[in-house]
Amino acid sequence: MARTLSVWDSIVIDAAPSTIYAQVSNPALMGRWSPENRGATVRDGSEQAYVGMVFDGYNKRGPLRWTTRCTVTAADPGERFAFRVRAIGKRRPVLPGRIATWEYRFEAVEGGTRVTETWTDDRRSWPDVVANAFDRMATRGHTFADFQRGNIRTTLGNLKLAMETAAQPGN
Repeated sequence: MARTLSVWDSIVIDAAPSTIYAQVSNPALMGRWSPENRGATVRDGSEQAYVGMVFDGYNKRGPLRWTTRCTVTAADPGERFAFRVRAIGKRRPVLPGRIATWEYRFEAVEGGTRVTETWTDDRRSWPDVVANAFDRMATRGHTFADFQRGNIRTTLGNLKLAMETAAQPGN
């Protein structure tokens, strides 16, 4: 079976593109919304994203924990933030390789901002049968594409709730 190499979803959030971008482009904050990510450490301590910025992301799925090394590939305030996962490991990201790319686009629309989150499988050198078998073990029966669809939906829903709750008077 051929793999699905990219999945995405979007949601409209009642906030300005620049406000949402400022939150999403800070890797340390992603753990607030993602069902797997637990935050990140930016290697040079920078608080504003820039192309080439490197960060280590901390992740958890059930009892499993791992760390990824990521490089920012797009940092266009209020428009686009993207990063490539380029190494992975249990406590330290020691195994290099093309793993995945994550992208967030921000578009002003009536009612706020359409935020689109996209996951792309960068394991192009893996044969489909090997990737599918690995994915089903790592996700308890799903392909990564199907699994990430759910993660994206959850992340966007949590982001919407957090952004709109913070924007309410008294918060």
